[in-house]
Amino acid sequence: MLTIINRHYPPNPGITGESAWDLAKYLIEQHGIQVIVVCVNRSDDGGGHSRKPVGEVHTINTVYRGRNSILKLISGFLDGFFLIRKALQVGKGPFLVMTSPPLLPFWASVMLRKRGFWLWSMDLFPEGFAAEGKISPTNPVYRWIIRQTYRTPPQQLIALGPMQAAHVRAKYNRPDLPTHILPCGVLMHQHRDPNRPAWRADDGKIYLGYAGNIGAAHSVVFLQSVLKYLDSVRFTLVLALYGPNADQVIRQATGCDGVVLLPNIPRSQLHWLDWQLVSLRPEWTHIAVPSKAVSAVCAGSPIVFCGSADSDTYVLLKDATVLIDVERTDIDEQVAAVLQGITPALLIEKRAAAWQLAVQLQQKVDETYQELAALTV
Repeated sequence: MLTIINRHYPPNPGITGESAWDLAKYLIEQHGIQVIVVCVNRSDDGGGHSRKPVGEVHTINTVYRGRNSILKLISGFLDGFFLIRKALQVGKGPFLVMTSPPLLPFWASVMLRKRGFWLWSMDLFPEGFAAEGKISPTNPVYRWIIRQTYRTPPQQLIALGPMQAAHVRAKYNRPDLPTHILPCGVLMHQHRDPNRPAWRADDGKIYLGYAGNIGAAHSVVFLQSVLKYLDSVRFTLVLALYGPNADQVIRQATGCDGVVLLPNIPRSQLHWLDWQLVSLRPEWTHIAVPSKAVSAVCAGSPIVFCGSADSDTYVLLKDATVLIDVERTDIDEQVAAVLQGITPALLIEKRAAAWQLAVQLQQKVDETYQELAALTV
C-alpha cells in the first residue's frame, strides 16, 4: 500500500499530479499495489491534459479559489494542513508527500514526525518564496519555517536529479538519506503526431520553440535576447507561453519577423521543434528543475538552456544541450554566439544525443519505479 499526498491529481491538469498518476498507475498495474491519493479538489492553470484518475482518490476542498496572491498564499498554507489531516484519516502504507501546495513538507515534518513519511521533491518551498523575492531569507518567520520543514528527515527521498538530491540531503543534514532519482517530464511513450502542424512550414528553416510557463523561476531576459538576435532568414521562433511574465514577452514578440505565437503546442507536436529553449534563474538552481527540458529531450529536441552549469538540467542533459551560462553577465553575447553556432550539422549531432538520453531517462524512471515498488510491497 502507498498513500500519495499532493495538491494536484488528474483529472485536474498539472505536471506534479500527472507524475503522481504515472507512479500510481505503474504500482497498481504492474505490482497490484493499493494506492490511495489525497489531493485538493481544484483545477490548475498549468499545462497538461486530462486523465482519468487511478487509485482510491480522496479530496479536500481548497480554502480559496481566487487569484489574490496573499489569499492564495494563506490558502495554500491551510490546504497543506488539511491534506495531511485527511491522509491521517484515510491513508495506509507509507505516506509519499510531494511539495505542492508549497508548504506541504512543513506540515509533514510537524504532523508526521512520529509516523514517518517519504518526500518527493518537486519545486522546493519555502525556498521558492525567497527566490521569488516574496520574503527575505533573513526574515524570522521564514527562518522558523525552514527550521521546522527540515527538522524531520523523510525515510526516503525521491528527487528530480542528483544535484537537487544533494541539496535536499544537505538541508536535512542527512548525507546518508536513502535517495531515488526520478526525472520529471519523461514522455517516451507519448504519441508523436506524424502530420506536419500548421505552424511548421516546409521552408528549410531551423525551428526554435519555447512552450510553457514564464514564471518567477524563468528568465525573461533570455527570451528577450533571443528575440533581439533572431535571424529570421535562418530561424523561426515558436512561442506558446503562459504564466505571470508571458504577456511581457508576447508584447515584444508581436509583429517580429520569424516569430509564431500560439496559445499552446500539444505534446504530440513537440518533436516538430528542432530546438527547445529552457531557462532557470540562478537563485532557483536546485529549488526547481524544469520538466520542459526533460520533455524536450524525450521528444528528440535538443535544448538551449539558460541556467547554471551546476543545475540538474545541465548535469543530466549536457550531451543534448547548449548552455547559456546564467552566472555570467554577458547574456546577449552568449545568445548571439549560440544562435550563430546553431547549424544543421549541430542539430543532427545534438538530436542523436537527445534520443540516446531519452532512452537512458526512461530506464532511470523504470529503475526508480521498481525500487519504490519493492519498498511498498
